[in-house]
Amino acid sequence: MTRSFADVVVGDQLPPLTVQVTRADLIKYAGASLDFNPIHWSAATATEVGLPDVIAHGMLTMALVARLVTDWAGDPGAVVRYGTKFTRPVIVPDDGVGATVEVTGRVTEKNDADRTVQVELTAMFAGKTVLGRPRGIVRLA
Repeated sequence: MTRSFADVVVGDQLPPLTVQVTRADLIKYAGASLDFNPIHWSAATATEVGLPDVIAHGMLTMALVARLVTDWAGDPGAVVRYGTKFTRPVIVPDDGVGATVEVTGRVTEKNDADRTVQVELTAMFAGKTVLGRPRGIVRLA
């Protein structure tokens, strides 16, 4: 269902989203993105460069977090802008379960002139934020 601009109020909370990221997800993403950096699949390489273990691709994390906005809007094409800064890696253990990323969001601005809303997000892994100032601009019907 596509969300209606008239029904959205500044302060609205988006339904939370929990995403599991597994090593298999990293392999699939590497193939799709052609990002085969070994820090995303080799524990030996990751630890050699100072990481605690294999980490998720930043762009994969960014995309998974954006899913909260696209699901809420009801139309991925409604997102006119989305951006963030990468602040902390998501460590993905090789345990079959992977890493849990918890995403929340809320509407922080509403622009009547162009029927857009700004959504600010929070992405948490292991109790800490992993993205800096993730936000999207969504044009609603």
